[in-house]
Amino acid sequence: MKAMVTSQSTSDEISVELSSRRTGMSFQRTRMSADRTLMSIIRTSLSLLSFGFTIFQFFQKLAESNVVSSAHQPRAFGITLVWIGIGMLAFGIVFHVQFMTGLRHERGEMKKEGLVHGESHFPVSLTLLTAIALLILGIAAIASMMFRTGPFV
Repeated sequence: MKAMVTSQSTSDEISVELSSRRTGMSFQRTRMSADRTLMSIIRTSLSLLSFGFTIFQFFQKLAESNVVSSAHQPRAFGITLVWIGIGMLAFGIVFHVQFMTGLRHERGEMKKEGLVHGESHFPVSLTLLTAIALLILGIAAIASMMFRTGPFV
């Protein structure tokens, strides 16, 4: 086991210890950056999902009240926006999981070699859990729109 580095240690030992700590903190910054990227994907896909669903519902209600004779094209556009939002969110989730798996692996290798301490926790991302919940909601919405059943229509 390595000896504790203190202010009485040599300048080389102190330098190596500080470098190791900075590298460990950079993993946390990279993890948070990946979460911010996923949050921006969530924000964009949520806009697409909600805008598409709103267009679909608006023209659906207009057609039901005989205000417009045909609302097929706007409803198809709304459905397309929801599909794009779902696809974007699904790709974002897959990318995030792959990136975080690689980051965890790299951190584990560096910890095993003694290059970083790795005492800090590397939790599952709450942003990822939110994205998965939104994806499930988006799939339920598109199923409701396409089959005209369920709680969303």
